[in-house]
Amino acid sequence: MGAHGSSLDEVLAEDMHHWYNKFMRESPSGLITLFELKTMLQMQGMSEEASGYVDQVFYTFDMDGDGYIDFVEYIAAVSLLLKGEINQKLKWYFKLFDQDGNGKIDRDEMETIFKAIQDITRSYDIPPDDIVTLIYERIDVNNEGELTLEEFITGAKEHPDIMEMLTKMMDLTHVLEIIVNGQKKKE
Repeated sequence: MGAHGSSLDEVLAEDMHHWYNKFMRESPSGLITLFELKTMLQMQGMSEEASGYVDQVFYTFDMDGDGYIDFVEYIAAVSLLLKGEINQKLKWYFKLFDQDGNGKIDRDEMETIFKAIQDITRSYDIPPDDIVTLIYERIDVNNEGELTLEEFITGAKEHPDIMEMLTKMMDLTHVLEIIVNGQKKKE
């Protein structure tokens, strides 16, 4: 599919059986629970924000809301993260940020997610409150202190620097690598 395919594209296209075998090895029942996901990601000792972020990720991938991620949901999530169109990714980012599900993102919700991401990635380059301030100064044109889905998508698309920052911060390739390859145990 695509002559310029990346290694991630190749993983999806050529190694589907590998993804399936890995999924079934990690979860022989064919279902991953939130607890199993946190165990795979070695979440012990992580902050409450990091744990909450993984909860949000899990619930956005649990498309049918049954409390499990099955193989179809797993592949749909991987496909979205690796090959999804920009609008799909922005809608997914929005859903992650909208922790209370009210259809709007407030500053605290966004800051909580960015803190969690930094706790998980152990990358603390820019303080989360600085990121949130920049995003709200640029995107929240009405100064309401919250963003709707439409404002979020339009604002991210109109500001390439914000889009780049969101894409970099929300990149879950590391999480996918852990799920596929397993977390390296520290001896």
